[in-house]
Amino acid sequence: MKKILSIYINKPVYWGFTALISLFSLAFVLPWLFNISVLLSLAFGGVLLVDLIMLFGNQKAIIAKRFIPERLSNGDLNTIEIALENRYGFDIKVNLVDEIPFQFQKRDFQIDTQLASNTTQNLQYTLRPTERGEYLFGALNVFVSSPLGLLQRRFQFEKDIMVAVYPSFLQMREYELMAISNRLTDVGIKKIRRIGHTQEFEQIRSYVQGDDIRTINWQATARRNELMVNSYQDERAQSIYCLIDKGRIMQSPFDGLTLLDYAINSSLVLSNIALHKHDKAGIITFANKINQTLLADRKSGQLHRILDMLYHQQTLFQESDYEALYIHVKKQIKQRSLLVIYTNFETVSSMRRQLPHFRKLAKEHLVLVVFFENTGLQNILEQPASTTAEIYQKTIAEKFYYEKKLIVKELEQYGIQALLTSPQQLSINTINKYLMLKAKGAI
Repeated sequence: MKKILSIYINKPVYWGFTALISLFSLAFVLPWLFNISVLLSLAFGGVLLVDLIMLFGNQKAIIAKRFIPERLSNGDLNTIEIALENRYGFDIKVNLVDEIPFQFQKRDFQIDTQLASNTTQNLQYTLRPTERGEYLFGALNVFVSSPLGLLQRRFQFEKDIMVAVYPSFLQMREYELMAISNRLTDVGIKKIRRIGHTQEFEQIRSYVQGDDIRTINWQATARRNELMVNSYQDERAQSIYCLIDKGRIMQSPFDGLTLLDYAINSSLVLSNIALHKHDKAGIITFANKINQTLLADRKSGQLHRILDMLYHQQTLFQESDYEALYIHVKKQIKQRSLLVIYTNFETVSSMRRQLPHFRKLAKEHLVLVVFFENTGLQNILEQPASTTAEIYQKTIAEKFYYEKKLIVKELEQYGIQALLTSPQQLSINTINKYLMLKAKGAI
């Protein structure tokens, strides 16, 4: 396909021009071919003219509209819809070329379809962004061919549409809907039995079959002459902070996203669940210095403040300063809170450098250190080793795998909660840990 002025010619036109030139060339040798060549040229030109009139006879023959969400969800499949309306009086072939943002690196993206006369068709495709930030959609190009198929006409719509990619709010909504409908077990959240009665007292009510007999209120039973039980509810207004390490260790990639993006997505999901549990949610981001702080709260709009704050976070290629984090937490957070620290350690020695600061934090707060499994090591460990090189690789992989487990044990030895998880299971495992600690009354 090649553009001539505002007209695009298809391959059959090239073949036709080539054949006519060949005939005119032969006419110099065989003069009787000249008249035939002229007649064929006139016929060919007539067909082209008819095709040209059919395509350009209506200035608003095609209407196209692109429907993009107000913001895209990072790491998720986002649906883009395109509505096409054919106002021609004949069926057309459509080659749709959407100029999607350069971040996706899709340079050959197009959709081919056919559209009957005076009809509308809805098309869909999905995009999975792997970076937060602004994404620019270019023009929506619609190339139309008539039934003759000799020429194409281009229509352009909706140039330069800017859309922001936010942390994974689609994942957040999925867990939110599951929590509202009590179906969190469908996505891997465990049902956790409550231990003791560490919840807040709510009311005294009549006994019903299935109530724990340990909750019977004997004084109220004697007054009412019927079994009465104490009813409890979850403790509320507990402070939950997500502390996100933005140092260079969080730049490691997994399935297109960095560990920082996984931590940000998980922080958004956990904060939303905590707010639904009537707890207070807050965020602290840090690297070589404290970056941003959003104090824990559960007022209206807190989730939007968290989302806007997380949107702007970027990895800082520096060593994280946990001493500065401890000093900041001591100054800013006065109430005992659950501190969920998203970071990563590959060796025990790297963890031990930060252990004194974890221990100081654990004296005043409940500390949960969340770090990541090396899924590449898992693949090596699961494969049988047959050569010397494979045995060597497997031995090294076992050493690093053992170090990760050792980090968990050493943290727990000092009363620090630890969670070792794969990136794809980060949100599920973090929520499970939060619910377990809440059920135990540990916060």
